[in-house]
Amino acid sequence: MRAVVFEGTGGNEVVHVRERPDPIPRGSEVVVAVRHAGINPADLLQRRGHYPAPPGAPDDVPGLEVAGEVVLTGDRARRWRPGDRVFGLVGGGGLAERVVVDESNLAPVPSSLDEAEAAAVPEAFVTAHDALRTQAGLTPGERVLVQGATGGVGTAALQLVTAMGARAYGVSRSEAGRELVASLGATPIADDDVVAGVREHAGAIDVVLELVGAPQVPADLEVLATGGRVVVVGVGAGAKVEVNLLALMGRRARLIGTVLRARDVPEKAAAMRAFEREVVPLLASGAVRPLVDTTYPADAVREAFDHLAAAGKRGKLLLDFG
Repeated sequence: MRAVVFEGTGGNEVVHVRERPDPIPRGSEVVVAVRHAGINPADLLQRRGHYPAPPGAPDDVPGLEVAGEVVLTGDRARRWRPGDRVFGLVGGGGLAERVVVDESNLAPVPSSLDEAEAAAVPEAFVTAHDALRTQAGLTPGERVLVQGATGGVGTAALQLVTAMGARAYGVSRSEAGRELVASLGATPIADDDVVAGVREHAGAIDVVLELVGAPQVPADLEVLATGGRVVVVGVGAGAKVEVNLLALMGRRARLIGTVLRARDVPEKAAAMRAFEREVVPLLASGAVRPLVDTTYPADAVREAFDHLAAAGKRGKLLLDFG
């Protein structure tokens, strides 16, 4: 099989597409044949040596998600059979033509989604759903601000907020991005003065989904309502920030950090079951939809990573191993 391989750490000079042996499933694992694979900011962090793979995952093949067709099953796998269409989460190894994954970390792909659409779902929608529902405890009627609203997780989150009966506000630096936010049923906020924009359109915010990082956190805390929650999912713009603890205390607020990759198989399984119950039906009905920005041939992975690192993305970036 072909796989994206990091040969050392650094920039795109360490990124290659190599032939690797096909994985063999053991126990409750299955092997999924992949046509399209989603790339994520975590892949860039791993490339630079800042986000190593968890134990048991390939340490030189990036990729946090998988979508495709089951081709092999381990001797204790019971739910899936060859030919089943599935998507889910892996600790690593997702940027390859064959991906091994525990069967509990998979969910069925609705027939309404084609291969590319399915590949744009798992990391974006599971991350957004887990952050909003499990971490923040979002309830109907609350107001949610999404910082970095036009990427894969951001566009998923905006749609899920509306589907959950809450009110969505999305921050984007460009007019085109704000038009995308509006097209997804959310209120656009310009990033040049988030506090003023929130005060004009929302008054105060119950939940902030922070996908950008440290520079935005002071504004996040300033716009919070009493009892508000900030959930930090991405730190691409920086990881260190000075926090006004008095402001946090005065609002009786919570600052929450979360990642999916480092969770063990049972923890990922719990996130997948919640996703399967609450999000897969929305995908099947078309109430929410994955957005694909650009699909690159697998051999153009370096160009794809450059696009991923730049501003202005509108949904997910995919590799095509076809």
